[in-house]
Amino acid sequence: MRVELLRMENVRCFGQVELRPGPGVNVLVGANGAGKTSVLEALHVLSHARSFRAGPREALVRRGAPSCHVFAVVEQGGARHRLGLARVAGRWEARCDGVAVQRLEELLRRILVVSFDPGSHALISGGAEERRAFLDWTLFHVEPDFLGLSRRYRRALKQRNTLLRSARSTVELDAWDAELAVAGVAVDALRRRWLARWGPRLRDCLDRFLPELGPVELGYVPGWAAGEALDSVLARSRDRDLSRGHTGSGPHRADWHLEFPEAPSREHLSRGQAKLSAMACAMAQAGLLHEVLGYWPIVAVDDLASELDRVHERLVMEFIQGIDAQVFVTGTGVSPGWSEQGIATTTFHVEQGTLTRLL
Repeated sequence: MRVELLRMENVRCFGQVELRPGPGVNVLVGANGAGKTSVLEALHVLSHARSFRAGPREALVRRGAPSCHVFAVVEQGGARHRLGLARVAGRWEARCDGVAVQRLEELLRRILVVSFDPGSHALISGGAEERRAFLDWTLFHVEPDFLGLSRRYRRALKQRNTLLRSARSTVELDAWDAELAVAGVAVDALRRRWLARWGPRLRDCLDRFLPELGPVELGYVPGWAAGEALDSVLARSRDRDLSRGHTGSGPHRADWHLEFPEAPSREHLSRGQAKLSAMACAMAQAGLLHEVLGYWPIVAVDDLASELDRVHERLVMEFIQGIDAQVFVTGTGVSPGWSEQGIATTTFHVEQGTLTRLL
């Protein structure tokens, strides 16, 4: 998969600019605050319909502008698609090949962007919600049934929580308990199957990036007591759920985690180690997408050199050199590591509101 053209209008500090990236490694350089991250953010938004930055979606829109637009021409397997996403009056408007689409997933399935940014260490040190979102985004692309099952589960969860807060009849709760259990077990099965495939790739990446921490163990908590049936757990915990007004068990409480022999808890990892662990998660995710779909997603890495020594930065560069993905990397300057590794790059200089190709 390749982006042949990226056009942004009123995204963050940019008025209207376009970028024609190379097929391999694209390096965006410039001073801090120049807008490098916003280019990667635009790619990410086109693929995820949300930013990797914290804050409201409206923060994407340039100050004083009524809306922002991201447009890309994406090539995959000889086919080209024109994709557009706009944030207008607090909502998303999407177009594929000039035609408005009613459901965002029609657009999101057309472009895959695996992103890594300075906040990605939250995959390791943050809360479970971040890790579930990471897991479920991949399932959206590799498991055709996942989106429908996920929606079915969320609908049942919403209905059950409404009943818990209103303390209506147990007959209605029985019905939604059954629906929640069926959909929840199906969602959990897809997550487990994906983790079983992702785990070996993740271990390979971590062995490459952080061999000093020893062989990693990938743990998973489904969101309810291990070894018990979800319908039984829901029935047993009903009184507690009624008193709290929400459902305390189920896939919406699931989590996965990494355990290293030399760093038995997340607090034992340095900031750089947490960053490399999250990087390994992203690269293993990209590798699994390639394995299942037959092509590499686009890879976006923001501020690669931050908090990494030259040795570990070079290890990441060597990994990037070995994959056939289009890559976007930002930095305050061009790292000599690219040329030292013999990696050809297409370089762009980013200044306030402008993008200039250098090489």
